[in-house]
Amino acid sequence: MTLNLRHPFDGRLAGLALLGAAHALSFAPGPLPPWALPYIQTFSLAILAYHALRAPSAGAAARYGFAFGFGNFTCGLYWLYISMHFYGGMALPLAISAVLLLAAALALYAACATALARWLAGIWSASSYSGVRQLFTAALWASSWTLTEWLRGTLFTGFPWLNIGYAHIEGVLAPWAPIMGVYGVAWLAAFASAAIALLACAKDTKNDAKAAVGVGLAIVSGLIGIGLGHVAWTKPQGDPLIVRLVQGNIPQSEKFDPVLMNRGIATYLELAALPPKTPDGEPDLIVLPETVMPLFQDSIAPAAWQKWRDVAAQRNADILMGVPLRDQRDGTMRYTNSAIAFDASTPLAALTQAAPPQRYDKHHLVPFGEFIPPGFRWFVDAMKIPLGDFDRGETRQPVFQIEGQRIAPDICYEDVFGEEIIRSVRDHEEHGPGATILVNLSNLAWFGDSWSLRQHLQISRMRALESGRPMIRATNTGMTAAIDPTGRVRAQLDPQRIGVLDVEVQGTAGMTPYVKYGNLPVLAVSLLLLALGFFRRGQTPHGV
Repeated sequence: MTLNLRHPFDGRLAGLALLGAAHALSFAPGPLPPWALPYIQTFSLAILAYHALRAPSAGAAARYGFAFGFGNFTCGLYWLYISMHFYGGMALPLAISAVLLLAAALALYAACATALARWLAGIWSASSYSGVRQLFTAALWASSWTLTEWLRGTLFTGFPWLNIGYAHIEGVLAPWAPIMGVYGVAWLAAFASAAIALLACAKDTKNDAKAAVGVGLAIVSGLIGIGLGHVAWTKPQGDPLIVRLVQGNIPQSEKFDPVLMNRGIATYLELAALPPKTPDGEPDLIVLPETVMPLFQDSIAPAAWQKWRDVAAQRNADILMGVPLRDQRDGTMRYTNSAIAFDASTPLAALTQAAPPQRYDKHHLVPFGEFIPPGFRWFVDAMKIPLGDFDRGETRQPVFQIEGQRIAPDICYEDVFGEEIIRSVRDHEEHGPGATILVNLSNLAWFGDSWSLRQHLQISRMRALESGRPMIRATNTGMTAAIDPTGRVRAQLDPQRIGVLDVEVQGTAGMTPYVKYGNLPVLAVSLLLLALGFFRRGQTPHGV
């Protein structure tokens, strides 16, 4: 989509792009305080809705949505250039261009949402406005936005980062997540934004009271959310574990450097082996980040693996770590980004031959970083990113059995996909009962000390809320944290610091409504409302 600089709405487009950039501030604390994030998100989107729903045509609404989305994604994803330029070796102009092109591509979803809502709602007219139409228009806006959010998180392997639902992890809508997931929270947030916009549209008419109905309903959803916050969807399962989360803070420039690699591994060995702060605080499980061993397992000397077994024996604990694996299956060599768990009794041969007692292979790979989309080999070749072409793991894999708890690992980017995380929580005919604890292993050193670390923590908090499971995160540079089943951060390490976090984690059992039904309810409601809007539009004389 091109923007004509001579278009009469150019000034408005620039303003909406800046508004989108402000909207990007709502996805993680800093510089804004946590309590402000839901309000920034809601009112920023309300301003877009005000302009889009009053636009002279669906095409104009699309331009407004594109400008807003471009500002939002350019600002909110600026940190991608760090991985491409500073650590991938890509020329700065090409790295910046790549971020801008991605932002433009993602902004197309916002353009589609605003155009669809405007097209279905028809021309806004104060004289024909009614309370019912106000509610229906707000619902059309919410459904259009939610459906395009879902499409953005699904098509071309999906990229759901900056879903508007994540801005509400500290707000009154967050307790809806165990029922409807992040897309349901997004629907409610978008509805509130549209209701505010429509009230503003009617402020100079005699329809203010009718227009306030939508805002009133949005307030009611928030009040219900406060009540839902007191509902316990799951219950404790088994005895709690004492878990040690290790953050080595190894700079990305050193992590894969052959000269400095062993120093990074030694740092993690030292941290994992630290004695507990109290005699009764000995960890049951030691969790280390993604690719803490940055070579394929058979490239690592058995003596190095023995050191890890020694740590497991010294602390009398299981060790869960991220490591790239390669092994042969059905005559084909496979390369996977994996998580493994072992203890002091695990044979060395099992570790060196990629046959640990418990193993998880990453399923949802990162485009360009972990697999190469067709036609983009030239782009990946422009970067120098190691371990960049993996095979996918199975959709549902066995959970790890550790000290009476069932632990489901996911690796870095995977916990952005709530509909995939809940698969490990559900019982499985072949693999047995679902997980009682979720574990995320990440290495965000690729993105420096940027917003990505805090944004990712908010995403993990949403996964805990949706599933009713505690989520523990072991990261290289941050944010290493323990999150309870209500999405509250119980403890965390400061980013860009070396340290360990010893924390008690209580597993949970039971299924939230979202675990049972996933995204189906909110998608079905959205599609039904859009279908009604399409039918209604065909019955009315006015068009776009």
